[in-house]
Amino acid sequence: MASNTSKTARASVRAGQATGAALSVLGEFKYLIPLDGGKHAYVRNLITGKTVRLGTGSDAFAEEIRTLAAAGHGTKIRAEFAALEAAEPSHGWALTEKRLVEAGIFGD
Repeated sequence: MASNTSKTARASVRAGQATGAALSVLGEFKYLIPLDGGKHAYVRNLITGKTVRLGTGSDAFAEEIRTLAAAGHGTKIRAEFAALEAAEPSHGWALTEKRLVEAGIFGD
């Protein structure tokens, strides 16, 4: 059976499940798995069940976040952006969130 996720994505998910830290915190689902100093991220989509690797500045990233926000996950995703910014300020997560807000992704 072929898989639509890369070996790296599957390994990341397995590693997160083993430690529990990368993908969930206190039972909360993590939507973003940062990569490359914030240039890319795995976006975990509960709706489709897929994890995709996207550039954080790309239109595809914005659309993936828009889909999740439209399904009611926007508040949690924004909280993740804040947590990522607090953990790694040099990765530019606040700028990524600002760009998405300005594009109307979260419906604000």
